[in-house]
Amino acid sequence: MIGRFLDRLCDGLRVLLGLLIAALAIPVGMQVLARYTGVIPVFLWTEELATFIFVWAVMIGAMIAVWDGTHFDVRVIPDAKRPFLKLLQDGFVLLMILAFALIFAWYGVEYAEFGYIQNSTMMRANMMITYISVPIAGVLWTVFTGYRLYEAVQTYKNTKKAAA
Repeated sequence: MIGRFLDRLCDGLRVLLGLLIAALAIPVGMQVLARYTGVIPVFLWTEELATFIFVWAVMIGAMIAVWDGTHFDVRVIPDAKRPFLKLLQDGFVLLMILAFALIFAWYGVEYAEFGYIQNSTMMRANMMITYISVPIAGVLWTVFTGYRLYEAVQTYKNTKKAAA
């Protein structure tokens, strides 16, 4: 049940990521038109908006990648054949991801508080809009990785039972 909820959450993140990428085309398109055609005046706020959207797109993409198991995982040794060694191998990777996730979540709060006292130059938007993406990503990475770790342990237990 928790796995289905997290999978639906990740589906929502995918939709949000698609919308952000589509929205990113607007300020970037305005920048290109302004710089190379002169059809519209140069709006400096479009660069800030593109940056804000891009930061969120990167962080949401990283959240999705952690759920899918395609982020932070580089195999330098072959996959283990024995269930316990496979658990150790996968568990090590997941624990390292969890450590970084907790760092992002813990120190991201202070980072977001720092953004709260700043405003962007052109749009006068509060910088917490982008800074808050760091602790949110850290929390979701922690939840996703914790669940993946739970799944790895359950897979090991089920494999052990099947072999007995």
